[in-house]
Amino acid sequence: MLKLLSNPQVSAIVVEHRERLMRFGFEYVEAALVAHGRRLIVMEPGEMTDDIVRDLHEVIVSMCARLYGERSARKRAQKALDAMQEAVHE
Repeated sequence: MLKLLSNPQVSAIVVEHRERLMRFGFEYVEAALVAHGRRLIVMEPGEMTDDIVRDLHEVIVSMCARLYGERSARKRAQKALDAMQEAVHE
């Protein structure tokens, strides 16, 4: 990815889903590319909520493992994920 971003001969970067390119800050990278006359093309603009939820769960498990230890990490991560899903549905 760094090679693509740093190569000025690459005028467009094509991705299937924006979430697969990066989870956070997509708009910043897109704006930076546009400022240099380049484009970021997303083939499937719809969200991939199942993949996002799975990836978010993995990140939370990793963070909980570091904070609380391996044993309770999955349980705490699942609680956090359930709370987020409940908040979204309210």
